[in-house]
Amino acid sequence: MRFKHLDLNLLVALDVMLEEQNITRAAARLHMTQSATSGVLGRLRTYFEDDLLVQVGRKMMLTPLARELEIPVREVLLKIQTSITAKPVFDIAESKRHFRIMASDYLISVLFAEVIREINQQAPLITFELVSPGETAMEMLMRGEVDLMIAPDHFIPKEHPSQILFDEQHVCVVCNDNRSVGEKLTLEQYLEMGHVSVVFGRNRTPGIEEWFMAEYGCKRRIEVITHDFNTLPQLVVGTKRIATVHSRLAHLYARNLPLRIVPPPVSLPTMQEYMSWHRSLDRDPVLAWLRTTLVEMASRPTSPIAA
Repeated sequence: MRFKHLDLNLLVALDVMLEEQNITRAAARLHMTQSATSGVLGRLRTYFEDDLLVQVGRKMMLTPLARELEIPVREVLLKIQTSITAKPVFDIAESKRHFRIMASDYLISVLFAEVIREINQQAPLITFELVSPGETAMEMLMRGEVDLMIAPDHFIPKEHPSQILFDEQHVCVVCNDNRSVGEKLTLEQYLEMGHVSVVFGRNRTPGIEEWFMAEYGCKRRIEVITHDFNTLPQLVVGTKRIATVHSRLAHLYARNLPLRIVPPPVSLPTMQEYMSWHRSLDRDPVLAWLRTTLVEMASRPTSPIAA
């Protein structure tokens, strides 16, 4: 099919090549030979009157025009997928949709484990891939590589639709037999204790408690650093250390581990978890059903989220 002399089949290949910036990897994803993929690139160069990809040393780099084409090309393909190939009427029990959802290990523990179990009862053919957030989280959402991103409000892109899922507080956890900590903590106690803390990615982004301590002009004595939320409460057990964690996660672990929950010595801001999705998916009926399910389950009195 052609539109204004452009073979629309080439848009799929262009999208892959702009993402991979490598003929070999693009050919593998397109199930084509390298020579055929190079031929497609030649046709695209002729149509756009631009090199699109140029060799710089051992790498291929996008030209300025190619960078401008990245988002429009992906959005055209997403629009075709959601408005033409998607069925306007669906039976959720028969849906074979595969969802890619970006969520932290904390969210998987306190929400998605239960959500996936419940959805399996209503829609047993729906499958999931849970993707960890990272430095390219925003780009993955912008390119439509995930169906849904769930993150604190300050990570949510303003140019795409979003919806609040729930509010969250932070608490401190200590081991049950740590008698140096009573029902309340003073700031002095908190700063004197050894802390288990979390950082993320190569940029070593700190958790919210470290950022807020900086706002107070305080510095904690960090003795253990981990890279996911779930290990924070586990690394406190059997020690005199303390960790500052999400309230829902703390209560989840306190049911099974010898932990005691105490309020932090300073007021930490309420964190709001939001769902965000690419604007081209705004009218996707199956994704809308999933979002409604998430909101409903997060608000249940028996849910860990609502605890």
